[in-house]
Amino acid sequence: MPRTTNAVARKSRHKKILKAAKGYRGGRSKLYKTAKESVDKALMYSYRDRKKRKGDFRRLWIVRINAAARLNGLSYSNFIAGMNAAGIILDRKVLSDIAVNDSEAFSLISEKVKKAS
Repeated sequence: MPRTTNAVARKSRHKKILKAAKGYRGGRSKLYKTAKESVDKALMYSYRDRKKRKGDFRRLWIVRINAAARLNGLSYSNFIAGMNAAGIILDRKVLSDIAVNDSEAFSLISEKVKKAS
């Protein structure tokens, strides 16, 4: 019986990993073993950071709302508490957008929040 190898499947596996490692520095893009380690780690980071991105954006929105609220004489926590008391239902993403792009509307919201609290 002739000797068989798994050359075609092995080559395609290696090509897939080396293609994914394209652009990495040095042996990370040339050598299969180090490329595989780098690609595996990169995939782990990308999975984790897709989840992390959501928290990063929430933190950014909060910073923007806080800055705009302080320009109107409120702290962030007082602003959010006043929003709840006034019954204004806007999420942080929308509030942040209003704070950045329409400061007059944000100051109107702030006045309502001050009256409610």
